[in-house]
Amino acid sequence: MLRRRFIVALVFAIAFAGSSLFGQRSGSKSAPAPAAPVIVLETAKGTIEIETYPTEAPKSVEHILALAKSNFYRGLRFHWVDPGVIQVGDPTSRDMTKQDVWGRGGSGQPVGVAEPSKRPFARGSVGLAYRQDQRPVAADSQIFILRFPNPKLNNQYAMIGHVIKGMEVADKIEKGDVIKSVSVR
Repeated sequence: MLRRRFIVALVFAIAFAGSSLFGQRSGSKSAPAPAAPVIVLETAKGTIEIETYPTEAPKSVEHILALAKSNFYRGLRFHWVDPGVIQVGDPTSRDMTKQDVWGRGGSGQPVGVAEPSKRPFARGSVGLAYRQDQRPVAADSQIFILRFPNPKLNNQYAMIGHVIKGMEVADKIEKGDVIKSVSVR
């Protein structure tokens, strides 16, 4: 009987020590921190947080993070909006008088590599856009967020991340809505 109590006590001690080693106590409701950099887009309609996939699209993610950290996206407008997708990243969109050419511009520094995603493009997926008359290596600063799954994009575009918070904000975005600020954490 004493041996059985000792074993039970030892099991509880190991379980408690293991949970303490990982910084979680039984019953803890805190969410784990994202494992990768998060891009935070502040819009007039709210905040959208995007966890990036640096191991899956390293050059694409590195490029977008550098642009975000340099405030490239600040003041840009969502230039392409339809029920299934929103897109931002053309510096021409700062000028309301040039709406007829929105979607053709970029930072001038294409990624230079194609990193097609092996993940399916689902609701909340964030991809790196390129013009249909160009090749994937020409992808630059334009990113899109899917409001609905789109399997036609699978194996065609780099997926740089997914929305972890603010999908309801992405659903409200309209053409011309502005990114007020961008940060990376």
